[in-house]
Amino acid sequence: MATEREKMTAGQPYNQFDPELIDRRVAARKQLRAVNQLDDNAERNDGYRKLIADSGDDFFIEAGLEYDYGWNIHIGDHFYGNYNMTLLDTCPITIGEHCYFGPNVGLYTPVHPLNAMARVNDVEMGAPITIGDNAWFGGNVTILPGVTLGNNVVVGAGAVVTKSFGDDVVLVGNPAHVIKEIDNGPTGNAAAKAQWPEKLD
Repeated sequence: MATEREKMTAGQPYNQFDPELIDRRVAARKQLRAVNQLDDNAERNDGYRKLIADSGDDFFIEAGLEYDYGWNIHIGDHFYGNYNMTLLDTCPITIGEHCYFGPNVGLYTPVHPLNAMARVNDVEMGAPITIGDNAWFGGNVTILPGVTLGNNVVVGAGAVVTKSFGDDVVLVGNPAHVIKEIDNGPTGNAAAKAQWPEKLD
């Protein structure tokens, strides 16, 4: 029989008052409170890396990380997160390589029923979030449960992403929608090199 943790991670209805889950949430709050107060960047980020499931090389988060469990957070190489990042990880949150998040970004996997009776009776579940490589999120971006974003996606400040999108797009608004496709092929790369030759040659 699956544990409540296993059911939660799989996106199935689970008991949020399970003792293992309560203990982990309490421990997470205490651990994050201590690590978030560390002034030394290297010491703070080493602390963060020990608290989440896994992270790649060149990992940096400013002070103010919050999450539910840490068990379900997976972050690739070359990650930067600005101040006050919230990752609610009842289900897996997977972030690719070379991703950059502005301040006050939130990725939320919990799902609450629309039916009032179900909410009153504490029906809890979630849906995973997956972010591809080379994402750039402006400040106050919100990613909702079940969203998958492809590679090279830019999300404008304040956007609320309610559904999945593919590669090479700029998203803005609430609900977020595509306003532009990005040329990340040979033509686009040549134009970028012409604009920033000292950085890209």
